[in-house]
Amino acid sequence: MRVVIVTESFPPDVNGVAHCALQTARHLADRGHTPVVVAPATAGDAPDDRAPCPVVRVPSLPLPGYAQVRVALPSRRLAAAITQHRADVVHLASPFVLGARGMAAAARLGLPVVAVYQTDLAGYARTYLGAGEAAAWRRLRSVHAAADLTLAPSGASLRDLEAHGVPRVKLWPRGVDTVRFRPGLRDAALRRALAPNGELVVGYVGRLAPEKQVELLAGACALPGVRVVVVGDGPSRPGLEQALPGAVFLGRRTGDELARIFASLDVFVHTGPFETFCQTVQEAMASGVPVVAPAAGGPLDLVAHGRTGLLVPPRDAAAVRDAVRALAADPGLRAAYGASGRATVEGRTWAAVGDRLIGHYADVLAGRRTAVVA
Repeated sequence: MRVVIVTESFPPDVNGVAHCALQTARHLADRGHTPVVVAPATAGDAPDDRAPCPVVRVPSLPLPGYAQVRVALPSRRLAAAITQHRADVVHLASPFVLGARGMAAAARLGLPVVAVYQTDLAGYARTYLGAGEAAAWRRLRSVHAAADLTLAPSGASLRDLEAHGVPRVKLWPRGVDTVRFRPGLRDAALRRALAPNGELVVGYVGRLAPEKQVELLAGACALPGVRVVVVGDGPSRPGLEQALPGAVFLGRRTGDELARIFASLDVFVHTGPFETFCQTVQEAMASGVPVVAPAAGGPLDLVAHGRTGLLVPPRDAAAVRDAVRALAADPGLRAAYGASGRATVEGRTWAAVGDRLIGHYADVLAGRRTAVVA
């Protein structure tokens, strides 16, 4: 199968869309298919040797106020890449700007399209603009409604899409690397460096941006015997360093180093209420770490409240603090939640999830063939 993956982000970018697009391309190549990726050019067009297939970069500009996010400019390279690859199917990863152009190009060529919903753009509009949710949904609906199939990463996302009139939606969750992320990487020396007085290590991993609401960890920072560790970077970092006194900011970490940090946490806390999936929750669970997360979006599918972690009301700093306090007071509960979390995700490999995706491609192609015969 020849697949063109049109993605709004790709490594060396570090975010959920980029990671999922990379894993998708890697799995397709591993299964003997032929992928090509089309993505916005990065700053300086830095190469990334992790790509398992050709990557076509289109011109882009940084998003004003958030230089780590780049927006693709109109370019003939996209349509040329789809045509030259002789694609059987076009895969749109979190389509909005480049993905919308990919949808138009595929429609002109009569090619089937699978669109993967990954980003709560309406929630982002509310956070950054205080308005614009309806416009964001109109844009999303226009792209996804034109696709042969839309794949939602969680039950909450699927319900949102259907409630906003997007047809032909199915569930496709994300995989997690349970070999890289594992409890055995817990590092006593790292823990001593992060918490020299033996504090409970509470971690957040992700972008430092307004929609993530990392400032909700302020109450946890004030708890005696707790050390908050923040992994990631973004425009909110300077303000968060003021809002979270005593927290350790490690900046961006990836790969095996990130896996060692995850395994060395005592509790993982995610604070953002706009997650369509929330990959870092799965990575914490794979690392055997209990999770505190908002009862909204993707975490509702991932965290079994009272078994693998605690779900708290979104945007509630006191609830985050109280959940951390409860886990800090009960080492046995932390161990039980961590072990249960690891057991829960052990079958959620990228290979298993990737095979489900290939099955969705096959169904879409079969539907096109049936339509032609009819």
